[in-house]
Amino acid sequence: MKKSEKKRIHVIVGGRVQGVGFRYYTQKLAQSMGLAGEVKNLWDGRVEIVAEGEESVLLEFLERIKEGPTSLSYVSKVEVDWTEAYGHYKEFSITF
Repeated sequence: MKKSEKKRIHVIVGGRVQGVGFRYYTQKLAQSMGLAGEVKNLWDGRVEIVAEGEESVLLEFLERIKEGPTSLSYVSKVEVDWTEAYGHYKEFSITF
């Protein structure tokens, strides 16, 4: 697969997504699906995700993100922007 065939999503997740293990859930999920990128908390209580991979895998990833890690988490809104992958991520990490 050429790098240009991979997609990149920039996701902002709202709801109860901080202090409930959401970043760790996202990292573990992304790694298990072979995605590269990063996840971090935003100052306003939302979580930002950037992920790169095959479009079909990214679509499944988005569906799983909406479920959240625990009954303590609650996803109320998911905003997604799609672009071509840049290809500079080698792994999926949590950033601060």
